[in-house]
Amino acid sequence: MTTNWSCFLFDLDGTIIDSAPGITASLAWTFERLGRPVPSPAELLAYVGPPILDSFRDLAGMTVDEAHHALDVYRPHYLQTGVFNSSVYPGLPALLKRVHESGIPVSLATSKPELPATTALDYYGLAHYFTVITGASEDEVRSRKADVVAEALRRLQALGADISRPVMVGDREHDVQGAAEHGVPTIFVEWGYGTVAEQVGTIGVAATAEELGTLLLG
Repeated sequence: MTTNWSCFLFDLDGTIIDSAPGITASLAWTFERLGRPVPSPAELLAYVGPPILDSFRDLAGMTVDEAHHALDVYRPHYLQTGVFNSSVYPGLPALLKRVHESGIPVSLATSKPELPATTALDYYGLAHYFTVITGASEDEVRSRKADVVAEALRRLQALGADISRPVMVGDREHDVQGAAEHGVPTIFVEWGYGTVAEQVGTIGVAATAEELGTLLLG
């Protein structure tokens, strides 16, 4: 596998930070506020990673209007408490520092809206390692991973970056499939929330930050 990448795209939840505790706690609070049965911890974990409106629709069976109302309830609570109830995966700060020092442009590419994504990266002192931070739009119109990847590449190119040989780093099938829509290969990280089945279509799998560093930089 080539390591001559021209730019990097990183997912956030399940790839850089373990955000599940904060997300699932805020989701449980949201379901309680809505008067709905609270899903089990395992069921709530399935919400972590994909666009949240899709999860409200596909996993909770909400209508479009119900999903948007649930998002309006969830988001303030998550921004106030949930976003800080997370942790950085071992070795990721050192890896991101190494990537930054390589001079190769890097963009975040997350289905989380940019405000909480930036808040989380700032909280852990990681934001300055990114050339650009790209996420879902606040109105969730841009939330599909394919749309986020397209926007990340557009922003990098606008800054003069070479986007001819990009690679995505993620932990869910949404990362793999969304990147593939733009011909971008994906390296899968095993420490996130994805299953072995979600590794289908990837060009490499990393079990540790050190292994990921080798796949990215040689």
